[in-house]
Amino acid sequence: MRLFPILTFLTLALAPWSLQATTLIHNFSGYQTTEQSLEQFNTLVFDQGKVLATGDYAALSKKYPQAKKIDAGGKLLLPGLIDAHGHVLGLGRLQQQLELRGLDFPQTLRAIEAFAQDLQADEWLIGRGWNQVLWEGKEFPTRQQLDALDIDQPIWLRRIDGHAGWANSAALKRAGIDAGTQSPAGGEIIRGEDGQPTGVLIDNAMALLEKSIPTPSLAQDKESLKTAFDLALSLGLTGLHDAGIDNQTLRAYRQLASENAIPLRVYPMISVDNDNLEKLLRQGHIGAPTERLYVRSIKLSADGALGSRGAALLEPYHDRPGEKGLLLYPEDRILSLLKLATDNDFQVNVHAIGDRANHIVLNHLETLDKARDQNAFRHRVEHAQVLTPADIPRFPRLNLVASMQPTHATSDKNMAGDRLGEERLIGAYAWQTFLKQGTRIAGGSDFPVEPANPLFGIHAAVTRRDREGNPTKGWRTAESMTLEQALRAFTLDAAYASHQEQVIGSLEPGKFADFVLLDRNIFTIDPQEIWKAQVLETWVEGEKVFTRKQ
Repeated sequence: MRLFPILTFLTLALAPWSLQATTLIHNFSGYQTTEQSLEQFNTLVFDQGKVLATGDYAALSKKYPQAKKIDAGGKLLLPGLIDAHGHVLGLGRLQQQLELRGLDFPQTLRAIEAFAQDLQADEWLIGRGWNQVLWEGKEFPTRQQLDALDIDQPIWLRRIDGHAGWANSAALKRAGIDAGTQSPAGGEIIRGEDGQPTGVLIDNAMALLEKSIPTPSLAQDKESLKTAFDLALSLGLTGLHDAGIDNQTLRAYRQLASENAIPLRVYPMISVDNDNLEKLLRQGHIGAPTERLYVRSIKLSADGALGSRGAALLEPYHDRPGEKGLLLYPEDRILSLLKLATDNDFQVNVHAIGDRANHIVLNHLETLDKARDQNAFRHRVEHAQVLTPADIPRFPRLNLVASMQPTHATSDKNMAGDRLGEERLIGAYAWQTFLKQGTRIAGGSDFPVEPANPLFGIHAAVTRRDREGNPTKGWRTAESMTLEQALRAFTLDAAYASHQEQVIGSLEPGKFADFVLLDRNIFTIDPQEIWKAQVLETWVEGEKVFTRKQ
């Protein structure tokens, strides 16, 4: 397996459980969002991993005269940032795989050829990140294009959104996929005019191939998770919501927790695809809000993604009039899975991108609410990407959280209009519309679909521009967030979405001292520069767990 050295410029210290003396850190510009307001402060005092006070240096240094003092050198201090929707194992594994994000088609082929040179004779070439929307012609690729590279190994490359994959003939042969193979429910084998598979598999069809890929061991998965943890800490993330885990990943998490080897807070969602789902749910929640590992939710994907035309729409795709996307489960099966979770007191977090998928999920949640009040669960719609304007106001009554990823809008801006047409964009990526009606937005990235850096998400939320500054006036800026709203989405409201707002999400007294120091003040610089800010230090429970080498 090809291994990439990562984080060589970092120093990591994982000692969050050591005894501490009262510590006073000062000389910084501090910002946090509370339920009431945006607060500014220049001094933070903590002891035994918990915040004692925030405020002014003169008053707090007098109140805590014996405290150990740390001068922050005028930097920016924020509460620890939380990514409310990512794929932790996928992020860790990607560091050992081929990443194709942002490449045009010729660059993609060259990257595949270069990566193949270091593979063993029978080793699969695995990667992800290609995006045909960035290529000339914007058409799906084919197996013939991979076969022409004269690479003997089977090749499997997931699309950037993870909802389509591209295989060469060797991989299709290993999986037994040919002209006679039927597309599964909720998936599609793309075929050419001759009826043969082109090499692109959509949504549930990907499983037909992936079952042939050797499964990593539990030990390998634990190492991949650790790799992801280290990367997250270097980006200022002190909390991760893992959007869908299988049995082995859950075992890996539980072993790491028992070994005190989880250096930040993880909120995994149990995938409904687990064979022993009912047994897992009947066993109850794992951990507690105060613990590093806390499991009390499920993840269900109702549809696919917009870029691969798998998102389920009420009306046909604007650029493909004969298609409306895919539901990954029958409607009655979605309802039964949601009921199974809520009957066992589990929060449901449902991936819904298209307006049809969102409409169905909202209908089902209202059905459940008639039998039992659902408000306390804080159910989440993951992505809530495209909705009819009439469906958005249904969120507050059920106390639903919109778990949204701001960088999706800036990545999709060149494609969304093609897929939906201008009229349906009114209810798409509608952050400010949700916020104005009182719906909480839990900010995330969907890494490794998008980069894991939360400052990229805050930048996109505020500017509605990509990191190259396009479009210059922003894309549909009426739906942009204020910087205060964006910070809250990646701190307090992300914590609320995991039932942890009483212990993390802000630096109020009694909460854990999870915070980050940045090299510049994102509240005073040009908003287009926010994404360039660098995390200098990350602290979890009052212990420094990451320092950027100068």
